[in-house]
Amino acid sequence: MDFSDTPEEAAYRAQVRTWLAANAPKEGFSNTDGMTIDQEIARARAWQTKKAEAGYAQITWPKAWGGPGGTPMQQVIYNQEEANYDVYAPYFVLALGMCVPTILSVADEATKQRFAGPALRGEEIWCQLFSEPVSGSDAAGARTMAVRDGDTWTVNGQKVWTSGAHLSDYGLLLTRTDVNVPKHKGMTMYWLDMRSPGVEVRRINQMSGGGGYGFNEVFFTDVKIPDSQRLGAVGEGWKVAIITLMNERFAIGGGRSEGWEQVIELARGAGMLSDRALREKIADWYVQASGLKHTAMRTITALSRGETPGPENSIGKIVGANQAQSMASEAIDLLDQYGIIADPALAPLEAEFQSGLLHAPGGRLAGGTDEILKNVLAERVLGLPGDIRLDKDVAYKDIPTGR
Repeated sequence: MDFSDTPEEAAYRAQVRTWLAANAPKEGFSNTDGMTIDQEIARARAWQTKKAEAGYAQITWPKAWGGPGGTPMQQVIYNQEEANYDVYAPYFVLALGMCVPTILSVADEATKQRFAGPALRGEEIWCQLFSEPVSGSDAAGARTMAVRDGDTWTVNGQKVWTSGAHLSDYGLLLTRTDVNVPKHKGMTMYWLDMRSPGVEVRRINQMSGGGGYGFNEVFFTDVKIPDSQRLGAVGEGWKVAIITLMNERFAIGGGRSEGWEQVIELARGAGMLSDRALREKIADWYVQASGLKHTAMRTITALSRGETPGPENSIGKIVGANQAQSMASEAIDLLDQYGIIADPALAPLEAEFQSGLLHAPGGRLAGGTDEILKNVLAERVLGLPGDIRLDKDVAYKDIPTGR
């Protein structure tokens, strides 16, 4: 493992730092006082466009798609340096990190050119239409049906927990197209205009408030999709979905753990640092944070050597999401009766831990549940036997279901 920049990487880091210092917005994105969601998106879009013009929007994308054709290590360096500025916004994460990369992997050249540029500039927002109410974490259990009639597909069904669907222009839609084969073989993927007739989006009220981006249900009633919007071959939607899911779970330079230092300060203020049980928890969080840091450094080292990191990146989400929930819960206990105050204007630390506790369960579900990611690590990293699947060779229509 190498913690040092090469001379070339150091020069690139200096270049990025100079550009960010001159161009990053002076007022942080976390300040949304008095702003509508449209104003927040406009602010984020202006920053995204500025990054695209400077070649920092998606550094590894080739010039043919509007990127500079840089290296994964350059992307890591930029991400590290931008993290020092309060410019994070969720609106374009799915487009740039999951949806459009999938299109660039499997679509025809005209479709790639149509969506790459607008994605880089933040002109269009995307969502991922995978999860359904009945199948839960089993994306391959989808029931949303697409029936073909010539060059048109008719879609009926429902998706759920779709982040940002109410703001999205387009989405990746995973459907069932053949019930006579095993579930993984009877799926087909499309890109969908979210303004298509028959698409209905309903917001989901969350205990955390959900912010402006939040979760949604999406209903499809006789939605017509041209076959030209199909991604990949008929019946091979699962292969396309895997590309999307791997993009989702692969966070370059990720695996950071934050917040345990604030718990220490909170405990010091409450006179609780001498409590042995609390000290043990803080020690555990510190060890986890160090582990995540060094796991991330392994990823960065692999990228620096031109290698492709593997499924071990699932470690970051499993540990980080659970640690965030544990720290938030402990911090609220330390606040005693003040822990029930969730108003940022009144609560200590602007209710950061209260908000964190309410968001934590969603963090353990989004992007793959703890159980899914543990299976990924067990089977693909440790080489353990896979879970027993009774439905592996069973036609989808013959899989038993509840009433």
